[in-house]
Amino acid sequence: MDLNLNKLPWYGQVAMFVVLGIALIGGFYWFYAVPARAEMVTREEKLAGLRVTIAKGTATANQLNQFRQQVAELEARLESLKAVLPEQKDVADLLRRIQTLATQSNLAIRGFKPAPSVTKQLHAEWRIAQQLDGTYLNLAMFFDRLSKFARIIKDSGSTSHAKDKPEPN
Repeated sequence: MDLNLNKLPWYGQVAMFVVLGIALIGGFYWFYAVPARAEMVTREEKLAGLRVTIAKGTATANQLNQFRQQVAELEARLESLKAVLPEQKDVADLLRRIQTLATQSNLAIRGFKPAPSVTKQLHAEWRIAQQLDGTYLNLAMFFDRLSKFARIIKDSGSTSHAKDKPEPN
């Protein structure tokens, strides 16, 4: 079979050229343009997502100085609170301070027995049983001074031997 375009009439040749052109354009469109357009849409969506991420990052970066200031304030607050709730218990220091408060309140410490620590969610409880000798007034002064102590100390029903009448000097 001999295919020769010269044997076709001119309008057949033009039609064959148009059909071949349309086939080539359709093939190019379906095999190259459509996948390229889909990839371009995907990349544009990815670019839009990256732009949103960049905008969030820029907004956070603009707030960096504010965050640093907040961190400095919170660290200063933490340092001040560490005096109230120290990280480690110091029996000798606590005993010395309570002894000083008791002496200032004219009380004598008869017993000082620390119990094991009980760890809670935000703090640790450390019960200390103590026995004091003195008057009710002196005991009240002791509790008043104890309430002004820098560390958090809670009286949970202490046992004390107080006399109804103050001792004569």
